[in-house]
Amino acid sequence: MAAAEIEHRQFHIGELDMHVLLAGTGEPLLLLHGFPDSAQLWRKMIPALVGAGYRVIAPDQRGFGRTAAPEGVGPYRIDRIAADAIGLLDALGIEKAALMGHDWGAAIGWALASAHPDRFSRYVALSVGHLNAYASAGLRQKLKGWYVLVFQLRGLAEAMFSAGNFAFPRRWLGDPPEMPHWIADLSRPGRLTAGINWYRANIGPLLRPSFGRVQIPVLGVWSTGDIALAEEQMTASAGFCDAGFEYRRLDGVGHWIPLDAPDEAAALVLDFLGRTSAAF
Repeated sequence: MAAAEIEHRQFHIGELDMHVLLAGTGEPLLLLHGFPDSAQLWRKMIPALVGAGYRVIAPDQRGFGRTAAPEGVGPYRIDRIAADAIGLLDALGIEKAALMGHDWGAAIGWALASAHPDRFSRYVALSVGHLNAYASAGLRQKLKGWYVLVFQLRGLAEAMFSAGNFAFPRRWLGDPPEMPHWIADLSRPGRLTAGINWYRANIGPLLRPSFGRVQIPVLGVWSTGDIALAEEQMTASAGFCDAGFEYRRLDGVGHWIPLDAPDEAAALVLDFLGRTSAAF
């Protein structure tokens, strides 16, 4: 598929200077990435989404990419990050959008979908389920999420993660093709700490969440090769979705669904969005 024409814009959202990718026209679709990515996570899916008639809005979330990285742990609380998304929609004059998130972006997406059903028409969660389901998932999820506790060790986590030109994450993640991009981003001053601070600021909500129920249609997508998330935390999300929850599993696909299986993921997403499309 031909590459979509992408516009790079800077917005001042609250105290934050935010870099955003914009492409296409039509119904707005907000895309939220996670750790350790940037808006570039979506680059392989954007052409299909734009080709289907969506206006893609993909910010570098706070601490990542070309967006500012505030110092300290507090600025990375879920409520602060979710407010960035609402502020961006306001800056663009968008009253309602479809929403998709991956990894931490999916966690933020669940928070937005539950707290702001008036601003979002439907939601696609990639990899990460409703945080209440994540917290109550069984032993398999607890074992897969060991790194969340390691990331609480300030200074030590950064040293372990970055030593030997990021040798540990290379081994842990299987040295994926995206690794050079991650290393380049996280090697900038303060950026590795900013990314890890997402985990530090939200350890409470991850362990003892109290997020609300979701009143818009949701599609949850999980992949069998995910090293960090168990299937249960996604399928159990159905219990928190009052407007319907659909589940799709991608076999043989790793954690980074938008990069590992962009065409298959786009087909699932567009089918869901098309069947639940609303006027905008």
